[in-house]
Amino acid sequence: MNFLTLAALVLSLIVVPTGALADERDAWAVLVKGGHVAVVRHGSAPPGYGDPPGFKIDDCATQRNMDERGRAQARAVGEAFRQHGVPVDKILSSPWCRCLETARLMDLGPVESVMAVASSERSPERLVVLKEMVAAWRGPGTLVLVTHAFTVRALVGILPEQAETVVVRPKLGDQVGIDVVGRISTPR
Repeated sequence: MNFLTLAALVLSLIVVPTGALADERDAWAVLVKGGHVAVVRHGSAPPGYGDPPGFKIDDCATQRNMDERGRAQARAVGEAFRQHGVPVDKILSSPWCRCLETARLMDLGPVESVMAVASSERSPERLVVLKEMVAAWRGPGTLVLVTHAFTVRALVGILPEQAETVVVRPKLGDQVGIDVVGRISTPR
């Protein structure tokens, strides 16, 4: 795929947030209906962003991992999904250990490691795949993506807190892309 084709495809999938974002009750309500996507940033993994130099994707000891606060956040996110009665059809995670651990601790079902869920502005091909995946989701239940702050920013233009959820839906009708529906705060 040449650069111009890739650029045109990325531009066709641009996300525009819809007006004023719904409050958390509305975000939970649409997740309960199904057909939406919950994009969850991994739990607390100090310090800050990124991994140490020389990290290896298949070696958690070389990565920036979650602390006990992050593990508690991940369990709380999963509990909130259960308390609200969100039907989860599929859980996809970035292959980084902090994301996989978050997804597993949420305990909502089997977790699949997918490299596209680790997209960013620096991985335009993966970002195109991720945007297409989200835009194509129709349910019937909820698709949960557990990922990184920069992936969420590249996908919808929002830099979330650790363990925050951004709720999106495919554009309606024949339109291509996704819309932001609302945000669910980090569990306290």
